[in-house]
Formats: sequence, C-alpha cells, structure tokens
Amino acid sequence: MTLPVVVIGAGPYGLSTAAHLRAHGIATRVFGSPMVSWRAHMPAGMLLKSTPVASNIDAPQPGHTLLDFCRDAGERRYESDWDAIPVETFARYGLWFQERLVPDLEQTRVVSVDRRSTGFELKLDSGEQFAARAVVVATGLSGLARLPAELAAAVPDGPSVSGPVSHSSQHDDLSRFAGRDVVVVGAGQSALESAVLLAEGGAASVRVLARRRGAVRFGAAPDGQSPLKPDTPFGRAWSLYAFSYHADGFRRLPAPTRKYLVQRVLGPLGAWWLRDRFIGRVQVSEGKRIVRARVEDGRPVLLLAGPDGSTEGELAADHVLAATGYQVDLAALDFLGHGLRTRLAVGAGGPRLGPGYRSSVPGLFFTGLPAAASYGPVMRFVCGTEYASPRLARAVGALS
Repeated sequence: MTLPVVVIGAGPYGLSTAAHLRAHGIATRVFGSPMVSWRAHMPAGMLLKSTPVASNIDAPQPGHTLLDFCRDAGERRYESDWDAIPVETFARYGLWFQERLVPDLEQTRVVSVDRRSTGFELKLDSGEQFAARAVVVATGLSGLARLPAELAAAVPDGPSVSGPVSHSSQHDDLSRFAGRDVVVVGAGQSALESAVLLAEGGAASVRVLARRRGAVRFGAAPDGQSPLKPDTPFGRAWSLYAFSYHADGFRRLPAPTRKYLVQRVLGPLGAWWLRDRFIGRVQVSEGKRIVRARVEDGRPVLLLAGPDGSTEGELAADHVLAATGYQVDLAALDFLGHGLRTRLAVGAGGPRLGPGYRSSVPGLFFTGLPAAASYGPVMRFVCGTEYASPRLARAVGALS
C-alpha cells in the first residue's frame, strides 16, 4: 500500500501544492480550513495590495486564475494593474479553486506529526492516526503574528479584539471601534489600510505610530513606473525580477544577507490607491519608539522616545492595534513533534531548505512564509505559488 503525502494548510500555498501533487498522480491528503486567514483574519472592506496578475493561485492546468473565477462566477473582472481586489472576492476565488481542484479537503486539525523509520505518523483531532510518506507544511500566517515585546508586556494574557491591545490578524471588522481613539502601530500596507478603514468606519481619531522617520510612504501608480525595467508581479525593477523568477539563487546567499533582504525587500509601503484615502483622515507620528506600555483604567498608555532615545511623553488611546507583521517561529508550529523540530536545521529566521523546498528532515517540506528565509521575499506573496508549487511537487515525486 502506498502511503499518502500530507499537506497541512488550505490557504493559497496549501491548495496550490495539493493541486500540483495530484497532477503528478501522488496520493494526497489535505487538512485545514480553506482560505481561513482571508475569510476570518482580515477586516471587511480591505483591498489587496497585489495586482490581479500577482493574485493568481498557481494550478498545474489552465483555467484557474482569478480572471477565470470572475468569468465563471459572473463577478466583476479584475485584470488591470489599476484594479484593486476586495479581500472578500479573493477569498471566494480561493474557495472556488479548492472546490474544483481539492474537493476532498479534510477540515480536520492535525494535532501532531512525528518522524518514524518509514515516514511520518500523524494524529488528527478526530482521533484518527495514520502514516504518511511525506509532509508539506503550508500553514501560512497561522500562529506567527508578531507583537512587539513592549506591547506584549502590557497584556500578559495576550492581545485580543476586546482588550486594550490587539494584532491586525485578529480582526474581521474594524467598525467596532467607531467613536473610539485608536493608535495603529506599524507603517506597512496592513497598518495604513487598517488606519483608513478605522477612520472611514467612524473612529473618533486614528493615529499611525512608526519608528522611522519617513516610514509612511505610498507606491507609484502603474503609469509612474519605468518602462525600461523588467516587469514583475510587484512592479518594474531588476532586483524584483531576480527575486521573482530566480528564487533558487537566493538560497545560495549568506544567511545574514538573506535575513536582511527578506525583511527589507518589498517592505513597508502603502499601495498607490490608498494615499488619497489616508491623507487628511489619519494622523501620523514618525520617528517614535515605544519604550514601555501600560494599561490604566482599561486604556493603553504608551511611553514614547525619539530617534535619539530621549523621552517624548506619553500617548493614550482607547485601543492600540499592532499591525506589526509576522515572524516565523518553529515553536509556534506545535503540531510538529519536539523531536522533529529539534532535528530541523534553521537559518536566517526559518527552516533551512534545499532544492525542491526540502528541509533537513527527509520527507518534510515547507512552503509559503516559512520558506522565505531560504527562497526569498516572493514567498510572502500569493504569486510565489507559481515558483514554489511545481518545484515542490517534483521533489516529492522524486522521493524513493
């Protein structure tokens, strides 16, 4: 009896990987809640920063792009670089993709994965135990939300939507903050768009707090990019072309260089279409660092310092929303047995992966965000499925 390959995760990377594995004739079981991050952990009204061409979930056969979905579902077509895609539309696209290519998705949680001599042993929360010959971890952003230590110290029970401090990944509706004063920490698209949605939803005041001066910036519109540079899913630039289409070369860079590039390339920047909605509605405090945070009478109070470290007073609000991104933490992947995690070679902030997205544990693969440390910043975006999924599927198919 041939043991199956298991894919853990049902977001864009998990679904794309499963589709490619099955196209190779590989028996595959896929576990997870389909598109859960997009359906439950992003606020209503949010638009994708990615252009339509950068928002396709890669499939081994034609007919499964975002535009194909729009045509099939009779929805508005998103096809131009001038089109901003609602998160609700993208979530429906992912569900459509799943229903067509991974119809037998099992919405059951994998409790544990342990290495055995013949492969892996898995346990499900249903009580089922079974063996697999390979495992692909494609769990996306789940469990990887990053909260700065200064804020975490103020909420020992953790961030929450109803508490004084939350993380942007915890929200599916920001209208709950109507009439309240909110501070948004961060300067990336998530921070800036969350601030706009808060302001448009009736928040009494919204202030973006950023550590670096000049951090709040917006990208160029499609007609403002140089036609002399190569086109990529992220815009026109030679460096972006290399990161998008030659990600295997990224693995050969020194670990400190890879870590720096993953953090800085395609870093914090608001979408061009957000600028007009932001200016005049959102207050900005740049060059301010949170030294300490406390909760007083249920309200968060932030002690701030300037670039030179000098104290610049306190800032109080009704709520602090930390749009501070995500950080790969293997300890958060607690379904991987302790013995398995200790055998994983790590570097540059994630598992060290070889060709075909193989980890140092034979038969264990990673894709999506955890693969960014080895394959570069393209792995933080949906369009990275085009590079990752066919290569990973071929590597799994080559296992003896």
